Amino acid sequence: MKPSASNALPNDLVWDLLVVGGGATGLGVAVQAALEGRRVALVEARDFASGTSSRSTKLLHGGVRYLAQGRLRLVREALRERTTVLGLAPHLAQPLSFVVPGANWLSWAWTGLGLKAYQWLSGRMSLGATVALSRQALARCLPGLPGMVAGAVAGMRYWDGQFEDARLALALAKTARQAGASVHNHMRVTALAPSAQGWQVDLRDERSGMVQTVQARCVVNATGVWVDALRRMVLQPWAGSQTVPALVKPSQGVHLVVARERLPIGEAVLIPRTADGRVLFAVPWLGATVIGTTDTPRSDAPLEPLPLQEELDFLFRETRQSLGVSLTRADVRSVWVGLRPLVGHTDGQATSQMSREHLIQREAPGLFTVTGGKWTTYRSMAEDVMRSIRAHNDLPPAALGPGKTAQHTLVGAPLAGAPLLPISAAPGLHMWGSEAAQVQALPGAGRDLGMGLSEAMVRFAARHEWALTVEDMLARRWRALFLDARLAAKMAPAVAALLQEETGLDPQLPAFLDLCQRYTLAD
Repeated sequence: MKPSASNALPNDLVWDLLVVGGGATGLGVAVQAALEGRRVALVEARDFASGTSSRSTKLLHGGVRYLAQGRLRLVREALRERTTVLGLAPHLAQPLSFVVPGANWLSWAWTGLGLKAYQWLSGRMSLGATVALSRQALARCLPGLPGMVAGAVAGMRYWDGQFEDARLALALAKTARQAGASVHNHMRVTALAPSAQGWQVDLRDERSGMVQTVQARCVVNATGVWVDALRRMVLQPWAGSQTVPALVKPSQGVHLVVARERLPIGEAVLIPRTADGRVLFAVPWLGATVIGTTDTPRSDAPLEPLPLQEELDFLFRETRQSLGVSLTRADVRSVWVGLRPLVGHTDGQATSQMSREHLIQREAPGLFTVTGGKWTTYRSMAEDVMRSIRAHNDLPPAALGPGKTAQHTLVGAPLAGAPLLPISAAPGLHMWGSEAAQVQALPGAGRDLGMGLSEAMVRFAARHEWALTVEDMLARRWRALFLDARLAAKMAPAVAALLQEETGLDPQLPAFLDLCQRYTLAD
């Protein structure tokens, strides 16, 4: 079943809203607008969640450290949204317990006080009790980390959320499509200018090279850490000799993935304060363990940033000192780097102290930029965007009223009461939720390509999930690149052949093999 020869948007109508950017924020806006009855199109230059939105620490959280910074409104909003997202896609977002060791009695007491306040703020949205752990209880919780237990006087356990970020983004894309939105990946904006209809947008289909022009009453720039590039494309001609000031300061976060047996944990571990002022997480995820993260300011925003040696040294050192596990480069199966869009300028402060709150800015009539924020609050950000558009009268009232996205479960969500496998388990058919039977009905359901990926899963991703390239498939439809880059490279030729058969397009195998090298640490 090949996709249509053209990936073009229908251009015989004026779109109410064109969303540029297929990360969490843009996809959330598309779902919100489509459920309001708007004519919505979304375009993404690469693939859905290919930037920041697939490179998170995999946590849906209120932000314990934001509580220490006094950002109660941000924490309260995130806690509310955490509960909402857990209900929208329970196969992809679930509660997770965290263990926090105390190096001394003072730090243990202070941490416990903060975590109790965190639970109190959760109120009826609490996911579990925050409890004190003796050293003996700590040892029972984390039998695989005797070094960490030996260095602690006691511990605490609290609850937050965990999710599979790339597949949650894909569920949002499917939900937007189901609600009537026209959703496109590998579609780049090349020009954006005012027109009699609102905005005229030139789009280039990156797979065919075809260029088309569409009209939209409103455009939302939701391109994450790259919002300033699109803003300058539009605003610089009006600014003359003045440079359009940047809204975003990128910050780089590095994560290491090791085999679960190398860092054996059944619960997440949080180290409240590291040398750079951030927390350190060790999180069980898809059968492996993720260690992160750093917070390093950047002056640029590359599509595939590389870890700095000092960042790697920091993670290895903190893992040894805080968790009692000495890792080598050979232990690392994948290393990935994400860029966070922090709002504003550092003014000499560390990026770890900068705001994670979002910003919505009306650049011109019908042109809005939304940036900042975090995955947990994607839905409330989308509501704020549509509320701002209505407040400026750039679109009329919604035909269907406010889209009730808090109650609209995402495509793939299983029925209430259906058995669920934890996000910490190895990847499998359960990641498709209620769509699993459709996947199994396709040819090749019994043929394993590695890491539990079947031929049928690849066919389903090509036919129903916009997977065109090997990277689309093995980085985000199936997290092989993020779990084991060397194994992903071995799986890639078979996946490429299937995608070629399904789509008739070049699956870009050499580019993916090069990418695998970038996710691998040389011994």
